[in-house]
Amino acid sequence: MVRCIGADGAMIGIIPTSQARQMAERLGLDLVEISPNVNPPVCKIMDYGKYLFEQKRKEKEARRHQASQVLKEIKFHVNVADHDFQTKINHMKEFFERGFKVKASLFFRGRENAHKELGMELMDRVVKACEEAAVVEQLPKLMGNQIVMILGAKPRR
Repeated sequence: MVRCIGADGAMIGIIPTSQARQMAERLGLDLVEISPNVNPPVCKIMDYGKYLFEQKRKEKEARRHQASQVLKEIKFHVNVADHDFQTKINHMKEFFERGFKVKASLFFRGRENAHKELGMELMDRVVKACEEAAVVEQLPKLMGNQIVMILGAKPRR
């Protein structure tokens, strides 16, 4: 015995499974078990192939409309030259124009570890250089021998 739902969505009622299967065959459709854990189980008469096709199409459409965030990384060192600094900032601005997020990493090598304040000053300089194109999403944070900061593109008007 199953609770049967017709192809048009109308409730047929509680009928023997064999009778429900015969009804589906007469219509050229499939008998699909919708809710197996209920007493009696619920079955629906439908075109199962068409149903699967619709589900795949909906999933594909949902994936197409999903916005994926790309995270680019720019690496700095404490004693970066002005021209190198400006080149890295220009790359960051290009990434922001494309809508990407940028992870700015500053690595300390050797004796540079004794001057963490220089690293924080450089990160402040990065923020000031990018303030018209980006917003700070994660403030500069010291993790071991590196400082990490995440910047995101400003929302467009």
